[in-house]
Amino acid sequence: MREKLPPGPRLPSAVQAAAFVVYWPRFVAACRRRYGSVFTLRMSGLGTVVYLDDPADIKVVFAGDPSLYHAGEANSILAGLLGRSSVLVIDEDVHKYRRHLMLAPFQQKSVSRHVGLMADLAAENIAKWPVGKEFPAAPHMSEITLEVILRVVVGATDPVRLAELRTVLRQLLTVSTWNLLAFAKPELQQRFPWRTVRRRIAAADRLLYAEIAERRADPHLAERTDALAMLIRATDEDGRSMSDQELRDQLITLLVAGHDTTATGLAWALERLTRHPDVLAKAVAAADASAAGDAAGDEYLDAVCKETLRVRPVVFDVGRILTRPVDLAGYRLPAGVMVAPGIGLVHADPALYPDPDRFDPDRMIGATLSPTTWFPFGGGNRRCLGASFASTEMRVVLREILLNVELDTTTAGGERQHVKHVILTPNRGARIRLRVRRPRYSLSAVKSSSDSSSAVTAMP
Repeated sequence: MREKLPPGPRLPSAVQAAAFVVYWPRFVAACRRRYGSVFTLRMSGLGTVVYLDDPADIKVVFAGDPSLYHAGEANSILAGLLGRSSVLVIDEDVHKYRRHLMLAPFQQKSVSRHVGLMADLAAENIAKWPVGKEFPAAPHMSEITLEVILRVVVGATDPVRLAELRTVLRQLLTVSTWNLLAFAKPELQQRFPWRTVRRRIAAADRLLYAEIAERRADPHLAERTDALAMLIRATDEDGRSMSDQELRDQLITLLVAGHDTTATGLAWALERLTRHPDVLAKAVAAADASAAGDAAGDEYLDAVCKETLRVRPVVFDVGRILTRPVDLAGYRLPAGVMVAPGIGLVHADPALYPDPDRFDPDRMIGATLSPTTWFPFGGGNRRCLGASFASTEMRVVLREILLNVELDTTTAGGERQHVKHVILTPNRGARIRLRVRRPRYSLSAVKSSSDSSSAVTAMP
């Protein structure tokens, strides 16, 4: 083992940090081409980061001892927003315990109960889209995914509180780099100009605590299927359950982790489909087949979503802070270094995905995807709890779009990846144009994607 860090750019740490913040995927990809499959970035404010793109090395990290590889510590910049008990910012046994309590609402059986509601919420939003006029799809995707979380995860039904939650959470979740400073250093929230962040967090807390109190008092709590109700009911082997503070932290985490990320994945799917007419035609046929109860339709729509997340990953990497020295990728890495399996680097590897820049959902049909060669939701014991929820939501919303409207195609170049805090969005908001509306469908009777043979009723 070489007793030094892997090679990397010799630029000043401030310059590396600036290049990373502005050009994240392009900067990292350029370093990969220059230095190989393992390289080091030294960045002011972000520390020392060792990137990995060899699946064998990534497997070591994902399968490694959670006491050695701290993902929560790597996410600590968000603790000022998510709370200290958030499943995203804790590690080791505490993380294992809390993750176990949170599993039930995100198992496929639980998620499938909400397919009909997801579809109806999407159709309601799509009905407002303009025809014959170009517009950015991303804001509409955000509206849909926020509504899904409020109704399915939080379980909010009171019209007044729902309206307040929509407004407050939309403001709070519009995270700028400026706001990230206040999340990383909560003491800044006492100062101008970050006091607005503090007020928005306080407003969101007031509404979420009201939902928690209402749910605890609900005499029908045991029958409710929203995630909040299931989290309240969840207990460990000793009968312990989560406190109101812990519940609040998990709700905010689910809102942050499951809102903008899924919305961005959907926006990228539309951006890709409108630039690939043949794929779009197959996706439309798949949506019709899915609505008619043909499982092959769901399979192709899933493939579109998987290929979208491969070629346009919403998150470019995941991080783990080393708590002690470790031998990895041929180097002796010291404690305190962040190792970063590069999602975007692996997904663009031509040895794994021939012609990797080509958008080809067919490559995902029947494919056995390795957790170290396709991992848009992270991996190991830190794989996103809501991965199944997000995948189902992407498929259902995409199906509703294709069932309800005809998308125009374009010969315009693809939209660039824009760095938006910790995710990569289409730089023009995934602009689309509708040719015409198709007959609307109500999928509220669908109990699950695998049981979609139930009647599909056309609506005027």
